[in-house]
Amino acid sequence: MRRRDFLTGAVTVTAAASTALMLGSSPAHAAPAALAGLASMTSGAKPISVEERQARIAKLQRLMVDQKIGALILESGSSLDYFTGVQWHRSERTTAAVIPARGDIVVVTPAFEEPSIRETLAVGGDVRPWNEHENPFARLVGALRDRGVTSGPIAFEATTRLFIVDGVREASAGAYPVVSGDALVKAVRLIKSPAELALMQTANDVTLAALRYVHGNVRSGMRPDEIAAMMNAATVALGGAPEFALVLINEASAYPHGSHQPQTLREGSVILMDVGCNVHGYQSDISRTWVMGQPTAKQRKVWNTVKRGQEIALSAATLGTPVGAIDDAVRAYYEKEGWGPGYHLPGLPHRTGHGIGLDGHEPPYLVHGDATPLAPGMCFSDEPGIYIPGEFGIRLEDCWHMTESGPKLFTQLAKSIEDPI
Repeated sequence: MRRRDFLTGAVTVTAAASTALMLGSSPAHAAPAALAGLASMTSGAKPISVEERQARIAKLQRLMVDQKIGALILESGSSLDYFTGVQWHRSERTTAAVIPARGDIVVVTPAFEEPSIRETLAVGGDVRPWNEHENPFARLVGALRDRGVTSGPIAFEATTRLFIVDGVREASAGAYPVVSGDALVKAVRLIKSPAELALMQTANDVTLAALRYVHGNVRSGMRPDEIAAMMNAATVALGGAPEFALVLINEASAYPHGSHQPQTLREGSVILMDVGCNVHGYQSDISRTWVMGQPTAKQRKVWNTVKRGQEIALSAATLGTPVGAIDDAVRAYYEKEGWGPGYHLPGLPHRTGHGIGLDGHEPPYLVHGDATPLAPGMCFSDEPGIYIPGEFGIRLEDCWHMTESGPKLFTQLAKSIEDPI
């Protein structure tokens, strides 16, 4: 779980913001001047190969042929990266790829961005630039026709913005019925390859090591933004690219994404950190909660209940089980312990976990009603927190992937509230 914004009681700080905090006029404890003992853990990490991306495209094309879909259109985002290697941001200027059911891909992009797009295009194909006074949607339609797609349905990746879909419709005079590409993309992305799992393992190793460093260096009087800056600095030193560092302390920990009320570390503070990085694009997502000083009996009991919830989630993860049943199992235990019922507070208001890979949150989800059968290669978070408004919250989160013999954790579960790493 994460949130990309700045709050005073719950701060998510990006790498650039961390650097500004460390180099600017913020208080001295923003991050230690020397990150003693931290060395890169990612030098041996191997990016996804050209051959693997080509195999992904080939599988996608077989599915499109079987389903009589002429092409899939992807705009900038994780799926464009997944299939082509192109890493690009979204703006009002369209960059998108046509993956036809047969033939090479075509990437359409602003003319002045063409060199940058070619830097990460890993699978060959055609790049067709458009100038500012030209219509990018006409370029996309032209690519469809040049690849033999003159009629019949075309699919769009599920997150494609409406103006792009409408632009293609208009430029083609409605020649192509539009269908969702969600099932096509999921069918390829859902199961992670050994290369993907290796990158996620490295990302999780980095994040846990950075958390261990922060846990040993937090001090009374620190603010959430200072702790987040320390976390991101440690992640960089360890060779990861920080994605987010959410820091919730004191009462703010009772709200999964925090509070606007200023918070400062003091004796007895609950510290909840939800953090992650990426290695060659693949994500980690880990949460740890502990107390500065001596925890109360209630804090200890809730912490132990959350850890037991994590264990129950893993025990419920058997091949073929609908993933939503994992959430049901945790919630049944919590209700017996007096939390909830269901998604009500105090208790667990969010799902037990989410899929993870190139995106920090991706399907399927460990939430009531998700009927996706659990299969080897699926990856999830395991984060059944408990939140008590007005008091505190506890979240523990580790990621895991399914194997033929059961779930396998990327990181071991926290040991205790005193030893949470």
